[in-house]
Amino acid sequence: MDQFTPNTKRFPQVKEWIFRVTGFLCSLLSLGFGIILQSSRYWRLWEFDNKVVQLVYIGLCGAYYHREFNISGSVTRILMYSPVNSTWTISSEFRCAQSLILLAMFIKAMVVIFSSAALRVSIIRASVPEIQILCYRCCVLLLFLSSLCTALSVTWNHVVDLYGETTFDFPHNFPVRKEDLIKKHYTHVFPIGVLTATLSLFAMIMFFFEIRSLKLQSNLNAQGTSKQANQNA
Repeated sequence: MDQFTPNTKRFPQVKEWIFRVTGFLCSLLSLGFGIILQSSRYWRLWEFDNKVVQLVYIGLCGAYYHREFNISGSVTRILMYSPVNSTWTISSEFRCAQSLILLAMFIKAMVVIFSSAALRVSIIRASVPEIQILCYRCCVLLLFLSSLCTALSVTWNHVVDLYGETTFDFPHNFPVRKEDLIKKHYTHVFPIGVLTATLSLFAMIMFFFEIRSLKLQSNLNAQGTSKQANQNA
């Protein structure tokens, strides 16, 4: 019977490491996809009935389009960039997406910091489960907020752009007019946003299980210490 004791003791430790490492990796992946999402130029892809500019790629920070120039007798297509600033008519859902994605990025960075701190405590084998529980509780709360921000920003932008009426418009010096718009295309922003929010929720679940495991371990250690003290007495 004693030969199973080491494996019995080792299994909870392995389970805890699975929870904490999986949660850390998922939060790190969520941060990476959040960076891709924030820097993407495909938040909106509009097609126009225009001979000069047919497609406009609209990102959170600016719009991109190709224009053809005659350089030394050869036609060259050059990618042009126009920053989204105060000269644009920025709709409420687009402004909300800009703010929420930046907030989600900041929150995810904080999650990585807290989870790294908790992981560091585990690596050095410090017997301070209270600090780990506090870090993981912060991670759970922050991950929930970040997933909410990400899901709201991409969903609102997607629904209003493709199925609703948006007030988003170009400045007067832009090469195309919104009246020439003939088609709005689906982009990868919405599925990436959903994936990013899902990774945050999955990391949150892993950290929640880790909190339960740490609480159980702390209670068992307290009972063992109390039992040992009674035996010594």
